[in-house]
Amino acid sequence: MSFLSFLLGQKKTSANVAKERLQIILAHERVGGESTPDYLPQLQQELVAVISKYVKINPDDIKVSLESQGSLEVLEVKIEMPQR
Repeated sequence: MSFLSFLLGQKKTSANVAKERLQIILAHERVGGESTPDYLPQLQQELVAVISKYVKINPDDIKVSLESQGSLEVLEVKIEMPQR
């Protein structure tokens, strides 16, 4: 969020809020070292809650995983959407 938008009180979109949360979580985990990520279950619950606002979805249809590929960490989110 920029300083100007903070002063003007512009409302953030849910996508921007989610992006900021993920950036904070990943930065926190990088500083914390090589421990296993304990935020994945909570992240999965929050994703279910947000998606459920728009689409009826089973909580088991969302899978969140974190994989290390060399010096990179990849956060993978798989969402199985119901057919219309």
